[in-house]
Amino acid sequence: MALHRLASITMGVPDVAGTAAYYTDFGLTPEADGWFSTRDAGRQLHIVRTPTRRLVEVRVGADDRDDLAAAASGLRRLGVESRVEDTTLTAYDRATGVRAVLEVTPRMAQDPVPAPVYNGPGRAQRTGSRAPGVLRTGRVRPRKLGHAVLGTTDFEGTTAFFRDGLGFKASDYVKDHGAFLRCSTDHHNVFVLKMPVAFMHHSSWQVDDVDEIGRGAVAMLEGHPERHVWGLGRHHAGSNFFWYLKDPAGNFSEYYSDMDCVVDDQLWKPEVLEGAKGLFSWGPPPPPSFLSPEDLAALMTGSHSTAG
Repeated sequence: MALHRLASITMGVPDVAGTAAYYTDFGLTPEADGWFSTRDAGRQLHIVRTPTRRLVEVRVGADDRDDLAAAASGLRRLGVESRVEDTTLTAYDRATGVRAVLEVTPRMAQDPVPAPVYNGPGRAQRTGSRAPGVLRTGRVRPRKLGHAVLGTTDFEGTTAFFRDGLGFKASDYVKDHGAFLRCSTDHHNVFVLKMPVAFMHHSSWQVDDVDEIGRGAVAMLEGHPERHVWGLGRHHAGSNFFWYLKDPAGNFSEYYSDMDCVVDDQLWKPEVLEGAKGLFSWGPPPPPSFLSPEDLAALMTGSHSTAG
């Protein structure tokens, strides 16, 4: 695959300080100039000030300059201008204003984390000791940025921008209003969502296993029950365990583990999902605010005001 990872995102919010404090609690490491790092992939979240919350930039790793040329050609066919400078390509999605940057950068190699040992029927693999997940006391720190979800008023156009222009691969679709797209071996790195206004729905962060999801969420909710959105559950698309929380700006943030991995594009057949399958396999039903965020009307008003 020419593209190999979601390197970073830039998130725009009205209150940088409050949002930064939240993502510090979430387990990301603060760096200089509004950047935050993960354990395995370095600086992956940049928080900047904008009038309303939005996804400002998506930065994607590419193997070489030929990959930039291929993306420039794909974007040209869509009528989208791009700028290539040395080892980067920059282009803007018309509907959302999101800046996409492809950057020639080395591939990331994560050190393997030992899989938890589970007991099961007729399978006593862990004996004489408690499960490691209940003995952990350290703070949960995400390993890497997994994906970002982007609401758009032009579903077909934004999907084409990432897929046909930049070179993302399609993993699955939610009928008529969702596209799971990947720029790595992860099931998805960008999810394009049909919405009445362009905005950032959520970012998703990998942790070691389902125990780390639970531990991280419980720590985030201590003294802050208003942060809870949805979880614990397991998705069908991507198969990952999840728990969603909400930052002060209204963006959702997800702890996830056990994501589907696509190492051979020829062996993966995208599905068109309908109903609950587009949302989850098991878990509590999603709250209305997950499907239609509480500030959606305000975002629409703000968008119209800015346009005017």
